[in-house]
Amino acid sequence: MYFRMLHDDASGAVSYLLADLASAQAVLIDPRGADVALLRAMLDEHRLALRWVLRTHEHDALLPQAEVAALGSLGAPQVLHQVPAETLLPFGDEHVEVLATPGHTAGCLSFRWRDRLFCGGLLAVDACPFQPRPADPRALWDSVTRLIFTLPGETLLFAGHAQRGRAASTVFEQRRWHPWFGTASRDEFLARVAALPPQRPASPSPTQDCHETSPLRLRH
Repeated sequence: MYFRMLHDDASGAVSYLLADLASAQAVLIDPRGADVALLRAMLDEHRLALRWVLRTHEHDALLPQAEVAALGSLGAPQVLHQVPAETLLPFGDEHVEVLATPGHTAGCLSFRWRDRLFCGGLLAVDACPFQPRPADPRALWDSVTRLIFTLPGETLLFAGHAQRGRAASTVFEQRRWHPWFGTASRDEFLARVAALPPQRPASPSPTQDCHETSPLRLRH
């Protein structure tokens, strides 16, 4: 197996490449359009065929058309916004499980591979520059506490943006010490979210991406 993280220093965005080297098939999670040339080089280096492009969430209204075109040029189906009919997406002898985890935006997805869960901005609550408060706080609470926090404590959580220099944590750590979910009750969480000051999302730039809002698409 082959696993790589790509971190953009300017925006903090993190992308992930998973590959089954034996079958020469790969998956990209939250790739940036600006990185397409690099991603192609990485795939070519290991003679990998790209099987899926997986998006945890996407702020479509803020996503430049050049970004959409660049990701489309990769030539693999894109999964975003809703769990597809096939919840297990194969690549070689491996597979990624697609989980519906709405809340940060209406159609957020998380992707589970082996002992790792790629959950985008799900745990960021008030830290996403394009979604400064959850789109659906009640759904977010349920996604985190009823799904993510019920996974084994050693499950590795990989975020879509690095926070304080970190992109990875564990379910155990977040269950115990997350500032919004770790010690609060549901009512306390909802009250805190309701008290957040109104903010306008930051203007997008070609190098930033904290992705989603439209209905499901399985792009080809």
